[in-house]
Amino acid sequence: MTGQQRKWLLRAAVLLGLAVAGIVAWQKIGGNGKDTGIVSGNGRIEAVEIDVSTKVAGRVKDILVSEGAFVTAGQVVAVMDAETLEAQLWQAQAQLQQARSTVATSQSQLAQRQSEKAAALALVSQREVELVKARQHARRSAELVQDRAIAKQDADDDAALLRSAEAALHAAQAQSAAVDATITAARTQIGGAQSAVEAARANVERIQVELRDSTLKSPRDGRVQYKVAQPGEVVGAGGRVLSLVDLSDVYMTFFLPTTEAGKLAMGSEVRLVLDAAPQYVIPARVSFVADVAQFTPKTVETASEREKLMFRVRAQIPPELLKKHITRVKTGLPGVAWVRLDATKPWPARLQIKLPQ
Repeated sequence: MTGQQRKWLLRAAVLLGLAVAGIVAWQKIGGNGKDTGIVSGNGRIEAVEIDVSTKVAGRVKDILVSEGAFVTAGQVVAVMDAETLEAQLWQAQAQLQQARSTVATSQSQLAQRQSEKAAALALVSQREVELVKARQHARRSAELVQDRAIAKQDADDDAALLRSAEAALHAAQAQSAAVDATITAARTQIGGAQSAVEAARANVERIQVELRDSTLKSPRDGRVQYKVAQPGEVVGAGGRVLSLVDLSDVYMTFFLPTTEAGKLAMGSEVRLVLDAAPQYVIPARVSFVADVAQFTPKTVETASEREKLMFRVRAQIPPELLKKHITRVKTGLPGVAWVRLDATKPWPARLQIKLPQ
């Protein structure tokens, strides 16, 4: 090969390189002109994590679901050993029954005391009548003694009967007052017994609540992420047993630089394209933009340094869409979030919504 041929070959290679570079530049700049006003960021599908925890300390009896299983709200996912609680419940129920018996006994005693009160009042009335008769008889005897119609001894006897009737009335009144005291005591005893019944009932209800809480249920529809505890393990109060992901609250977190994040509005439309399913385009909306930069250079004194600041953005997938495809929802999948900064411009054809049937 002559020197001239090598020179022409070198020129052709340079021209070819420039052409390739031009094509690449055109694809990045000119070719994407239709995407003006649309920015993107890499992210990963995430969901709200929910811990299924035990309310009271105890031993895990059984876990009824496996990792990766889909569960519905209210579904029983684990059971705690409740033998101790069941024994406490039997004891509390016995105490409740005993307290109720005490109330019944106290009420019976009150009825008895009230009967004694009625008898005491009747005796007081009888003694009052006897006193009235004794006074009348003593007065007539005193008058007859003055007229020497009866002996003085008879008048003295009638006076003694009067004093005896007065004493009998005082005794009956004292007995009535004593019965009043026993009635008050019986009523107080009933009040205490009823309070004991309420305390025992509250204890029974508390244990029943703890027994119900020993059956762990899923608070929402979701998927079991992993088991934190295993059957037979002892966990403390509030200890985690399972970790779920809430498939009704799924989003992608990605990052945008300052100039682009500053133009975002809450509710802006987003299109998600997952690496695992690039043929689908999933709609979402901006639900969160961080107010503090996540990647901050050491200095931000110059404009070029400020442009390096990255802000975290969250794109929320509509709950109704998630509900429709809930069995297909998976977290951890990487992808790209495309954000439209100018709502007046249409989405390009390649970012039109396309969902699985």
